[in-house]
Amino acid sequence: MADSMKIMSPQAEYVVTHPGAFALQVLKAFRANQGLLLAGAVAYYALLSIVPLLILFVIALSHVIGEAEVLQALARYLEWLIPGQSKAIVTELANFMAHRDVIGWLLLVTMIFFSSLAFTVLENAMSVIFIHRVAIRRRHFLISALLPYCYILFLGFGLLLVTLVSGALQAVGEASIELFGRSRSLGSFSGVMFYLLGVTGEIFVLTSVYLVMPVGRLSLQHALIGGVTAAFLWEITRHVLVWYYSTLSQVNVVYGSLTTAIIVLLSLEIGATLLLLGGQVISEYERVGRGTQDLPPQPLRTD
Repeated sequence: MADSMKIMSPQAEYVVTHPGAFALQVLKAFRANQGLLLAGAVAYYALLSIVPLLILFVIALSHVIGEAEVLQALARYLEWLIPGQSKAIVTELANFMAHRDVIGWLLLVTMIFFSSLAFTVLENAMSVIFIHRVAIRRRHFLISALLPYCYILFLGFGLLLVTLVSGALQAVGEASIELFGRSRSLGSFSGVMFYLLGVTGEIFVLTSVYLVMPVGRLSLQHALIGGVTAAFLWEITRHVLVWYYSTLSQVNVVYGSLTTAIIVLLSLEIGATLLLLGGQVISEYERVGRGTQDLPPQPLRTD
């Protein structure tokens, strides 16, 4: 045990030996940075951005692969982001695509603008979480302006790869093998691979957010720590949300026709909270070993 501690970095050694203190430190700093308020802003603009962004993805990718395959992949992986509501969103996307001939240049530019709002607000929220980086080095405004659109292209390329891999796994799931004289379906194997692909993609996207959004160069190891933390917390939360919506929730009775919007906004709020919390883990991890981990977090001030 002592030998393994010697090969650890000072930050990792502190977290391993004081996990409770580090977790409490992260929560205190997150509260001081008004993390829930920041998450609310990110969730609101994500709600405005998600439909235009998905429409752009479907329009672009339908020129490479079939529209049905794109919508099917979106329905599957939107369940990771918005549990229980992916079918409703994909249905609206399909209706829009059926009348896409009415899309003009003005509407296209408007969709591109709104699809970038969530990334811009997320960058500002990350600036609060990583205020020590902003104080040292600021990002050029042109980079901040172009960053959302570059990231949209990056996500579109990732969605294309995921769609192609999903199609291959679906084909595998429909096959069967002969084992000890009995035919066994590969459906369960395909299901496990689908889940592992989703979790891996989730960690990859979260890690890329932590690599790109904060000001300054963040090491891949630190970004991966935040990505794994946020993905782990979201997987637990997502399964709880799926169980709650399917068994106990009465939100459709209270909100009626607004149920879908409320559930989507709630899911985005929780997801944004965990995303920023993962960033706070990285921020506090960076403070370890610099003589500042024992200092109380300074509340965010606007004066």
